[in-house]
Amino acid sequence: ATTSLPIGAGFGVSGALTLGTALAANAGFDCGKSENELITMAHCAEVEAGTGLGDVVAQARGGLPIRIDAGSPSHGRLDGVAARPRIEYVTFGERSTEDVLAGDTESLSRAGESALSRLLEWPTLDRFMTTSREFATDADLLTDKVADAIDAVNDAGGDAAMAMLGNTVFAVGDRALGGRLQTGAMPSRRWGGAASPRGVSTPTRDR
Repeated sequence: ATTSLPIGAGFGVSGALTLGTALAANAGFDCGKSENELITMAHCAEVEAGTGLGDVVAQARGGLPIRIDAGSPSHGRLDGVAARPRIEYVTFGERSTEDVLAGDTESLSRAGESALSRLLEWPTLDRFMTTSREFATDADLLTDKVADAIDAVNDAGGDAAMAMLGNTVFAVGDRALGGRLQTGAMPSRRWGGAASPRGVSTPTRDR
């Protein structure tokens, strides 16, 4: 499998590859597993590896998912934001999801619960972006470069937030990044059509 997305930048590439491997193996070896069974296998594999908590389930749904209850398809519950915006990104290097999740996640859980509650009250793209920024701040995840890039885009009339969990900024809408990011970053890229940034969810250990 190949991807133009950077590894370790907050795009859930590990989850996507795990899910893709499960689907391909099922087809190639005629395993006869259902879609939910394959999603559960991939989800559990990523959680056990410490490379993510909810990416696989959200990616299987697509769009702008909101994970209401954590867990595999038999345990979790999903909704979504009814929007398919243009998305662009810029990344400033790698950040280990495993290292972040191996530390004290209490502040992450508190910030996630608060952000999820606010998003569910008004599940729009604007609220999604606002709560994404608030979550990153409340959970103390922002780096200086990411914070500066978000401010630059928002000051220019765009709408940007931090990709979870990465040293990366994504922006949505017609103006998106607008070329106003500081130097020293990888060139910004565009996802055509509907991409799948992760829904705001409580980062607790999934079932």
